Amino acid sequence: MAVYEILKSILMGIVQGVTEWLPISSTGHLLLLDQFIKMTVSGITERNQDFFNVFKVFIQLGSILAVLVLFFHKLNPFSNKKTADEKKQTLSLWGKVLVASIPAGVIGVAFNDLIDGALSKPFVITATLIFYGFMFLWLENRKYKPRINDFSELNYKTAAFIGVCQMLALIPGTSRSGATILGAVLIGSSRYIAAEFSFFMAIPAMFGGSGIKLLKFAMDSGEKYGSEYPLLFSGLEWAVLLTGFIVSFLVSVAVIRFLMSYIKKHDFKVFGYYRILLGLLVLLYFGFIKT
Repeated sequence: MAVYEILKSILMGIVQGVTEWLPISSTGHLLLLDQFIKMTVSGITERNQDFFNVFKVFIQLGSILAVLVLFFHKLNPFSNKKTADEKKQTLSLWGKVLVASIPAGVIGVAFNDLIDGALSKPFVITATLIFYGFMFLWLENRKYKPRINDFSELNYKTAAFIGVCQMLALIPGTSRSGATILGAVLIGSSRYIAAEFSFFMAIPAMFGGSGIKLLKFAMDSGEKYGSEYPLLFSGLEWAVLLTGFIVSFLVSVAVIRFLMSYIKKHDFKVFGYYRILLGLLVLLYFGFIKT
C-alpha cells in the first residue's frame, strides 16, 4: 500500500509540475486524475478526501519554490549586484504583483468552500477547459503588436486588470496561468512578459491559498480525528506529501525553462487545441462512459 501511494504521489507531482505553468489547468488535471487514481492513505474515506485537498495545495508549494529559485535574482530587491535604480524597479514589480493578487485573494477566501465543493465537478472543468481553449485560439488569430515588452511598461492599472483575470481562475479547469496570460496579452503585453508576470503572481496567490487550506485542515483535523494524528499527518501521509512536493519542484524547473524558451518562437495555439481536446474527452467519459 505504501509503495503504491508513493507512486501515485510521484505521478501527481509530475502532473502538477507540468500543468501549473502551462496554461492547461493544474487543478483540473489533478481533480480528473483523482477520478481514476484515488489516494487511500487512510482507512477513513472522509480522511482520504480531506488529505487529497491538502495534497493538491502542498505540492503547489513545490512549484512555487521553482519560481523563487529560477527568478531569485530578478525578484530580489536587496541584491548587491543591482544598482539603486534596479532595486527600485524590483520593488515596483513586487508592488504590481501584490496589486494583481488582491482580487483572487479576496474572492478565494470568501468562496473557498464553494470552490472546493460545487465548482470542483467534472462538467465545470469540461466547460472551462473548452471555453478557454477557444479563447486562446481567438486571441492568437488576432493581428496585434504588443505594447508592453518590459515590466517598466506594465503599470498598476494593467496589473489590476490581470489580477481580475486571475480571479476567474478560481473556477477549476480555468488555469491560473492561462487566465493571467490571456488577460495580459489581451491588454497588450508580449507573451514573454505575460508568462513571467503570471509566474510571479503565483507566489502570493499560491502561498496564500495553500496557507488557508492547510490552516483549515489543521483545525478540522483536530475536531474530526483527535489524537490519532498528533503530527497532523501520519508517517505515510508525510511521505506522500514530501514526495509530491519534491517531484513537483523538479518538474516545474524543467517546464518553466521549456515554456520561456518555447514562447520566444511559438504562440499559444497548441495549448488551445489541447484544452479543447481534453475537454471533449472528459465530456465523453463523464457524460457517456461513466454513466
